[in-house]
Amino acid sequence: MVKERYQTAFQLYPYKQVGDQSAATVRRNSVVIVGGGPVGLSLALDLGKKGTECLLLDDHDGVGMGSRAICFAKRTLEICDRLGCGEQMVNKGVVWNIGRVYRNEREIYNFDLLPEEGHKNPAFINLQQPYFEKFIVEEIRAQQSKGAPIEIRGKNCLIGLTQKGDHVLLDVDTPDGPYQIEAEYVVACDGASSPTRELLGLGFEGRVFEDNFLIADIKMKADFPVERRFWFDPPFNRGETALLHKQPDDVWRLDFQLGWGIDRRAEMDPEKIKSRVSAMIGRDIEFELVWTSIYTFRCATMEKYRHGRVFFAGDSAHQVSPFGARGCNGGIQDSDNLAWKLAMVLKGQADDALLDSYHEERKYGAEENISNSSRTADFLTPRNTAHALFRDAVLDLVEDFEFARPLVNSGRLSNPCTYDGSSLNSPDALPNGPARTRPGSPLPDAPLEEGFLLDRMSSGCFSVLGINCDLPESIAIGADTISCLSLKADDGLLAERFLGQGESAVLLIRPDQHVAARWPALDVTALELAMKTATARN
Repeated sequence: MVKERYQTAFQLYPYKQVGDQSAATVRRNSVVIVGGGPVGLSLALDLGKKGTECLLLDDHDGVGMGSRAICFAKRTLEICDRLGCGEQMVNKGVVWNIGRVYRNEREIYNFDLLPEEGHKNPAFINLQQPYFEKFIVEEIRAQQSKGAPIEIRGKNCLIGLTQKGDHVLLDVDTPDGPYQIEAEYVVACDGASSPTRELLGLGFEGRVFEDNFLIADIKMKADFPVERRFWFDPPFNRGETALLHKQPDDVWRLDFQLGWGIDRRAEMDPEKIKSRVSAMIGRDIEFELVWTSIYTFRCATMEKYRHGRVFFAGDSAHQVSPFGARGCNGGIQDSDNLAWKLAMVLKGQADDALLDSYHEERKYGAEENISNSSRTADFLTPRNTAHALFRDAVLDLVEDFEFARPLVNSGRLSNPCTYDGSSLNSPDALPNGPARTRPGSPLPDAPLEEGFLLDRMSSGCFSVLGINCDLPESIAIGADTISCLSLKADDGLLAERFLGQGESAVLLIRPDQHVAARWPALDVTALELAMKTATARN
């Protein structure tokens, strides 16, 4: 059923013989990406749009089976907008901002993830991972037709990897036999059981959480609200938790906490799963099972995300619990961070030292995600009596006392990382400016007279943004020409998000739409220094 519903519909890069098996010389590639999930595909698309040659190797023959990741956050959608496929995702996805938390059968509180106006994208959409991958692959095909140097090879398995100083030698196996290729850089996006990590003998540091969760994707017609609904101790799953989300195509995601020491074979019996589902949604509602799985999760990270010419991104580098949608969303931020750095280094616009900042910034982001994810797991699965007493006390208080509501942790939902302390940041020269636009922060969106700010700042290059400050169309910094955008702000959202108490602001924006520096007015000398800092040339 899974294969019919997902895989057959999304055969997007079927295997074909590529000819390297009989090549007279070993082919040299700029970037080889291992793994064709959301992270690898988004990295390939980003590099290709920048004109950087990349080859993606995937051991499957199309997008993955099963919905798996379904919750895509606003920052991920902003990145996909820049890549050219965000709008398709939002149009197909189920948009939601409201979350409700229940204890037993009673709602104890609710929250709005996007309480402010003036953003193009919603806080979250629910979209099955195969669709997410499909839209990226379709955009890759569109870019290929325009000459973008992207190649995808299905049924190509990495079986060997050797670093050779100025390149990496890869051994690849296919149905037509093995072959070798070379790469200036390799990016492992090959998942939690990363073969690349194994080939290099690298491990994880982290903690396995002693609990099991059942995922059941079901297809049904039901007049349930389009919200995230989470239960503590519901009558249909006593002593445990449960979660309900809507996906496109009348598919719903149900999560059931099962506890430790279960009989997995018994729990995966379709009849038992159907009984659980009926108890949750109502015995009179007809449904069919689409995809089911049981998972045990861990929160872990590699010590380093760069090993010579090999980089690790997504689940191959770090893992978190699924609560809070931090896994895939964090992985997309990995690719967003690495693509522009690889492109600049390969084009000779920056030194190799810039690539070290990938580990620095994304390890910081991963540790932030792991910290939030671990606290969620401890709230859902108390490690000891004290943790259990704390959780129950919070749930006792939350209905009547507002101070207790932030303590309820059914999943701290994914937020973009601010790279505080990054070596690429310049000192903040606008100390009274809003905290949300300090150096290291992702650029917030804002409505303009026509459209939205992030759409205007989507070139994938360094740029300068001026608020109430007239700037030239571009500024020459050494061999680089930096485009500028000048905007006028009244007392509305643009001023609130960028000026704070000031009258004007100038911001240097990185290719990944993070703020590198800011000042009250244009200072070309300071801008030159900030560019050196942001490209690790100082």
